[in-house]
Amino acid sequence: MRSRRFHGLKRIKIRQSWNKHNLYNLSRLRLPNTLHLTFFQQKWMAKATTRAYHGEQIKEKHWQRMFRSRLRSVVPMDHRYLAEHDGSELAEGRGSGKDVDPNSDKLPRGRTPIPYMHMTYAPAERRLDTAIFRALFASSARQARQFVVHGAVKVNGKKMIYPGYLLNPGDMFQVDPERVLYATGAPKDRSQIRRGRGMKRAIQSRSRQLAKAKGGAKADPAAVSNPGQMDEATRRKMRRKELKQLLESSNVLAKDKKDELSAKRKQELRALHKTLRNTIGKSNTKSVEELEKELQGLTAQLEAIVLTTQPTEEAKPQQQKQLQQQQTNSVAQPNLTLKEAIRRARENPIDESKPYATPWRPRQYMSAFAFIPRYLEVNQSICSAVYLRHPVARPGLAEVPSPFPTDIQQLAYTWYLRRR
Repeated sequence: MRSRRFHGLKRIKIRQSWNKHNLYNLSRLRLPNTLHLTFFQQKWMAKATTRAYHGEQIKEKHWQRMFRSRLRSVVPMDHRYLAEHDGSELAEGRGSGKDVDPNSDKLPRGRTPIPYMHMTYAPAERRLDTAIFRALFASSARQARQFVVHGAVKVNGKKMIYPGYLLNPGDMFQVDPERVLYATGAPKDRSQIRRGRGMKRAIQSRSRQLAKAKGGAKADPAAVSNPGQMDEATRRKMRRKELKQLLESSNVLAKDKKDELSAKRKQELRALHKTLRNTIGKSNTKSVEELEKELQGLTAQLEAIVLTTQPTEEAKPQQQKQLQQQQTNSVAQPNLTLKEAIRRARENPIDESKPYATPWRPRQYMSAFAFIPRYLEVNQSICSAVYLRHPVARPGLAEVPSPFPTDIQQLAYTWYLRRR
């Protein structure tokens, strides 16, 4: 596929993409002046304009084989009219002298026409890559194609690596949630990219050190012959791990914007951070019993910071009594409140190892393209969608999304109609 000048600003071509240049081209899209063009030139211009949007990754010969001149549509029937008439009224007036209104061929007032020409590129909507883009699982049709080729998409529970696979009604396709978060999330800035690379290097070096340590422990017979010493080392490792988890929990609480702490509590939290770091640094020199006592005390301090708030001068005494009563009556409440605060902060955590910006937020200019066609049933929570049926046209609506008007679509349909 050609990648040069995919979003050109001089010669406007609308693409299936959320790119900001594509949105700018959409705002500048105008109907071309066709007064000086021949009919052949008009059809060629319409074909070139629409094909840049509808399946530009499909080869022309392949699309000509996919094209169908019969356009799917549905006509809503009036149940009252069907109940009152049996069809014989359509033959009234033939030879019986009944006057016929010369304007009877026109549409009745209030009835909208069916945009058949907007269904020209309906066969391309069956493609797997196009359906993934329509379901908002990718920021462009090319990116959706890349997801399929790289094996991140399943159809009916089986991995599908062919982006041109034509979906049938009832087929369910799934995309890897991490790929969807990367495609629809905001990209990282340069500082976040540098921090992410440093974290990856640290994780890799740490994994290598652990692998070497495991290999040395297996080869050391002294550790196996002395189980008491091994138990103490294991306990020390566990307490050190718990201290690190406690430090991580305090960091999460410090970044939680839903529960703002008072200035005094923030000072206590900073002091707790300092104490935790010192304890972790001296964990190898202290005994296991001392580590356990310090761990209990630090956990109690963190729970006190989360639970209690400094009462202000404007606080009512009744509210203070209720707060004291709640703290004295409940025994398991401190752990539950701490877990709830940590859970809320971890719903959208900061993770520098992810390829997208964290906490996750939608990418810019996404709102202009955030719509889902009627023929798809999408569950964004599990990144899955069901292809319900083939798109159809109905009065005033065509289910194939397209930025081009009816005149352009009609000329493109006429171009491909002569080649069938």
